[in-house]
Amino acid sequence: MLIKTIFSGFGGQGVIMMGYLLATAGMIEGKNVTCLPSYGAEVRGGTANCTVVVSSEEIASPVASEPEYAVLMNNPSLIRFQNQVQSGGTVFLNSSLIEDRPIRGDLVIYEVPLNDLIKQLSENRGANVVMLGAFIKKSGLVTPETMIRVLKDTFSGKNPAVFKSNRSALMLGYEYLK
Repeated sequence: MLIKTIFSGFGGQGVIMMGYLLATAGMIEGKNVTCLPSYGAEVRGGTANCTVVVSSEEIASPVASEPEYAVLMNNPSLIRFQNQVQSGGTVFLNSSLIEDRPIRGDLVIYEVPLNDLIKQLSENRGANVVMLGAFIKKSGLVTPETMIRVLKDTFSGKNPAVFKSNRSALMLGYEYLK
């Protein structure tokens, strides 16, 4: 198994964090992982993306040409990455912000209305973690139990309420896609 994923969006949407959380969960589950973040100098509001490779074998390169998955949080990300996803690959779209749809007919597409979904949470943030929940549900790369552990390790030291809201966001996304 060698699975490549690109997370992409505006700086500040949490795409780097999504990649970090997935890579950490993969390591906890004993998988080989690479995580390669990339963001523009302007950071918040600029472009940001993160490539994560999860594998049962050693990984020769962190570069994810022709990824199996793309998690796209804004329209510029769709335009940039839709043609890089391998044929038969899967694209997760933040349908609250992305008006266009992929022009290719050979992709599996999951539309996740993040702005509507986060209104169900006590905090009006965490859209990236909602999307991450939807992603792990359909990809099966890591278990939700492992991801909850990663969220707890990452966020509960700062403020236990942040962990709780992220756990709720993860499960909302996980349960959204059937």
